[in-house]
Amino acid sequence: MGGVVALGECMVELSLAGPDKAGIGYAGDVFNTCVYLRRLGRSVTFATAVGDGDPFSTAILELMQAEGIGAELAARAAGRVPGLYAIERDARGERRFHYWRDQSPVRQFFQIADLDAFVGAARRAELFYLSGVTLAVIGEAGRAALKEILADLAHRGVPTAFDPNYRARLWPSRELALAAAEAVIPYCRVVSLSNEDAEQLCEAPLDETARRWAKDGALVLARAEDRTIDIHGARAVLSLPAAAAVKATDTTGAGDGFNAGFLDGWLKGDAPEVAVEAGRALAAQVVQHIGAILPAKAMPRR
Repeated sequence: MGGVVALGECMVELSLAGPDKAGIGYAGDVFNTCVYLRRLGRSVTFATAVGDGDPFSTAILELMQAEGIGAELAARAAGRVPGLYAIERDARGERRFHYWRDQSPVRQFFQIADLDAFVGAARRAELFYLSGVTLAVIGEAGRAALKEILADLAHRGVPTAFDPNYRARLWPSRELALAAAEAVIPYCRVVSLSNEDAEQLCEAPLDETARRWAKDGALVLARAEDRTIDIHGARAVLSLPAAAAVKATDTTGAGDGFNAGFLDGWLKGDAPEVAVEAGRALAAQVVQHIGAILPAKAMPRR
């Protein structure tokens, strides 16, 4: 199989355009990154769970096919439908989310998926990708199983990339979310850490958390609020100046686009600063469009 294997959730996205209007799409943090990695030329397989026969699950599978994303690791959960979220935006394009996802099929992934196929695909991958949202929705038993898989992948030399992407509403407590994130950090080769996550999840300054996590061997991208980025390695820090400001229409999915652009460059062997610029270029396009996923024609040139 090779390519990128990712574990996450795809939901129904309602993009609010007024009190009685909304556009319907399909998105999720890991899924968004998968779409962009595929458009950048990577082979991508998305491990998830969807419903069985409902129109929303069918639409998600059709979108995966249209984008060229492998669905062979997408389990079907009878009697469940995908989670749903609605996005509000302010005048600056900053967003506020409302979720309905308690019965989301992906919560059953480790109970209903073909785990032998999942582990086999991950072992053959050039990269395994997940997020803090993944850790939240798969539950305690899923996290325990996943930790063993990540340890196995690290032993076999398969790199894992991780975005903490903290969503407080998905967790019983901040402490549990932090413990879950820090349990996977030792097995990660790349961690994309925003200032917001450092403050809200870790309750610590961005650079302090990035330095601590880099000691486990990860390359930690510390993404500051002023748009500067410090790349923390085990022995050194590379500081990159802020990118040019872009007028944002909708910031949904910006981090997912950045991660895809960076990881594509990193997998090609680009210098970290070159990979960061690729991530920034993609994120700059994402924020100028409504919804988490760009129209394909708006993708920046590779």
